[in-house]
Amino acid sequence: MISFFPKIIANRGLTLYMISLVLVSVAFMSHAMDAVWFVLGIIEVSLFFLVSHKLTTQWKDMPQKLFVRNVFWLAFLLRVVWVVFSYFFYSYQTGSPFEYGAADSISYHGDAEWLAREPWTTTWNYLFVDRASYSDTGYCLYLTFIYKLIGPNVFVTRIIKAVWGSVLCVLIYKLTTRIIDEKVGKMAAVFAVLMPNLIIYCGLHLKETEMLLLIVLFLERADFAIRSRKITLWNVLIPVVLSGTLFLFRTVLGVVTLFSFLTALLFSPNHVMKKGRRVALILWVVGSVAILAGGVILNEVEELWLNRQTNQEVKREQQEIRGNRWAKYATGTVMAPMVFVLPFSTMVDTDQENQTMLHGGNFVRNYMGAFVLLSLFSAIFIKKNWRDFALIGSFVIGYLGVISLSGFAGSERFLLPGLPCLIIFWAYGISGLNAKSYRFVKAWYIIVPIMEIGWAFFKIGSRGLL
Repeated sequence: MISFFPKIIANRGLTLYMISLVLVSVAFMSHAMDAVWFVLGIIEVSLFFLVSHKLTTQWKDMPQKLFVRNVFWLAFLLRVVWVVFSYFFYSYQTGSPFEYGAADSISYHGDAEWLAREPWTTTWNYLFVDRASYSDTGYCLYLTFIYKLIGPNVFVTRIIKAVWGSVLCVLIYKLTTRIIDEKVGKMAAVFAVLMPNLIIYCGLHLKETEMLLLIVLFLERADFAIRSRKITLWNVLIPVVLSGTLFLFRTVLGVVTLFSFLTALLFSPNHVMKKGRRVALILWVVGSVAILAGGVILNEVEELWLNRQTNQEVKREQQEIRGNRWAKYATGTVMAPMVFVLPFSTMVDTDQENQTMLHGGNFVRNYMGAFVLLSLFSAIFIKKNWRDFALIGSFVIGYLGVISLSGFAGSERFLLPGLPCLIIFWAYGISGLNAKSYRFVKAWYIIVPIMEIGWAFFKIGSRGLL
């Protein structure tokens, strides 16, 4: 088993990024990115590939406590550096410490700033009484609580996000170690520490950092409950409550987390859970959900299901109205097979600065997607240990499957909740590499630049800019 990120694969990733960047820039020279995005992209990709190889090699035999400490503090350092840089970068570029074309982030900030001056009864009425839907209220409630403690301080709030982002990396280590083993857990944790998208979101006033923390905390606690020798109230209640909390961030996340918990209870291997405990836990979970689920949440779930096709069609129509002429071709049938490697990297200028800022991290996702495919193939057909991945597998497949059918399959923000589980599959896929499977990786080296050139053509062509 390979317990580190091989140098040849890391170096090839950086090389293919540079090749893709040059090919796209030359082929679509009139739409080449500004120099700042070239520099940021090179930093993002170099940080991930070069440093991940170095750290997975140096830290693979490190004692657990020291490793956890190093993971947390390195993650925190990187995220604080980005928070400081992005605060002043956005202030210079846009006139405020918010991203280009900020909409949701300013809305969250404005609501929380107002509610922080009001009594809690106003907050409760505004978020939970006067609304027909609870989705998206969780982050506003969180920001209001933070602002009541420290004031509406954007910078300090993002430093707190850096703390949550660092805790996320530690949780990924704990979850992966329990599901697979410690070597793979260390590799996954290092990938999480260095993943550009996870770093960049700590500098944004959006809900994604906190939402990802809740997702991974749910998965870690649910896995702990499944593997515990005794069934206790807290073991069952904590993951159920965490799942319920996710309904306040995005309805589909609450649904999929409950689905993944029940799936894991049904299909986890017998050496993890005996039959008697399996039945008892299922009854506990179903009972807890029945007690905690309110009528509003149940109505949201029903509406989400009934309107699934309509929502997709409306989203396509909105994209076409905004000038994306080829959006109608990005259907669920087309996007679903690619969902483990999406979103593609935007290496051209289409006046979408937030996407070009993330293009380096998205390239990493495209490149590392090969190891997700290898992981799934190995778990299902070779090692046939797919039951070991019942929890994280059902979550990531269920969530990304829903998104691929929703009209948001190309949206980086909507795909982001699947990233922690994909990182775990990256590490597992690398750990099982052999001469035969590496031939697939070599073929992937050819596919990745084609992806990036094809996506650049689609982005420009769909806007009638060719």
